[in-house]
Amino acid sequence: MPRFRDFEPTGVIPATLLAFNEDFSIDEEATRRHLRDVCSVDGISAVAVNAHASEVHACTFEEQVRILDLTMEEVGDRLPVINGVYADGSLEAAKIARMAEAGGASALLVLPPHSIGLFGGQKRPESAVTHFKTIADATDLPIVVFQYPGAYAYPLDTLLRMADEVPTIRAIKDWSPPMEHERHIRVLQSLPRPVHVLSTNSAWLMSSLTMGCHGLLSGAGSVIADLQVALFRAVRTGDLARAQEINDRIYPTAACFYAEPFGDMHNRMKEALVILGRLPRAVVRPPLVKPEPDEIERIARAMADARIERAGAVLEAA
Repeated sequence: MPRFRDFEPTGVIPATLLAFNEDFSIDEEATRRHLRDVCSVDGISAVAVNAHASEVHACTFEEQVRILDLTMEEVGDRLPVINGVYADGSLEAAKIARMAEAGGASALLVLPPHSIGLFGGQKRPESAVTHFKTIADATDLPIVVFQYPGAYAYPLDTLLRMADEVPTIRAIKDWSPPMEHERHIRVLQSLPRPVHVLSTNSAWLMSSLTMGCHGLLSGAGSVIADLQVALFRAVRTGDLARAQEINDRIYPTAACFYAEPFGDMHNRMKEALVILGRLPRAVVRPPLVKPEPDEIERIARAMADARIERAGAVLEAA
């Protein structure tokens, strides 16, 4: 059963990383410390696990069960936990959803199945609707739709149909380019049953938040959750000067994490946590690979430029 009933996915939601030993097994002790670190940040509204940032693509179902269990043990009484659903088949996705509800998660983050992005699957809206209905039939947990860009994106008409036919869809984690992103904010958040837009455009987060997002859900929160909270608060209160000041602190990290190749973003975040003394090692499971030494040096410079320390960012009073 969910620990936090009636949870609405809004606000600042970090997506945590997953620590591994050198033999690629899960380092539970380091993962627990990481969860405690992130969830100690004042102002976050929930935490996400078993998602893109935690290399869910490389984890077995049994490992996902264990990751949720240890998350609930460490932080489940403090914050709502959002569990990722990564599966190409709708029946497997429903199985993961049932597991998440039984394990105490308060919401689901549903990643797009590859059938949506391959061979024009996004042109069959009934496929997406069927996928989410199958998940919703398995659990009453609120659903966050992970909206990827490009071929994996659900067209807005499809999102509207999904929101209408699957009432438990409460938010989208939106990775869309600027014009589509703003349209999603204006349309989805204005529905009779609003669907919150959570930004995952962390490479240009301030611009995204000023469009009116109801929150953000980002892997970068595993490193800079305190800066994200400060930025979100400044934008919500209309304090442009403060928002710009905080964004100047975030910029070196965004330029570092989201450089090409874009797929190395979470590898870089792990290296940042090692540099900061928050993780013992930055092991990623294949096919992901460790950054080269010169890139690790750039990550260290970015952390220094952003003035981030072991305990977090040094935030001066407004």
